[in-house]
Amino acid sequence: MPKLNQAKRDNIPAGKYAFPKEQKEPLNDARHVRNAIARFNQVEDVSDSERDAAWKRIRSAAKKFGVEMEHTDWRDLSHHGNRTKTAGS
Repeated sequence: MPKLNQAKRDNIPAGKYAFPKEQKEPLNDARHVRNAIARFNQVEDVSDSERDAAWKRIRSAAKKFGVEMEHTDWRDLSHHGNRTKTAGS
């Protein structure tokens, strides 16, 4: 997947990111939507309500770009990433 350079990232509206405040996981095409799903649990320092909103944006973008989603809720994803920080980590 081609990496977005800073100029292209700057032109993406905030609502086109799964996590707009952090400008994480752009949702501008099918490849980026699949990437956002794959990296969802790697996004750090976001609340569950921010994850709920991000998942809703991802589902909408997936539908728009014809990306099939195996999971209907982000909580069903395997938690190998950094979803939350725990004591001692």
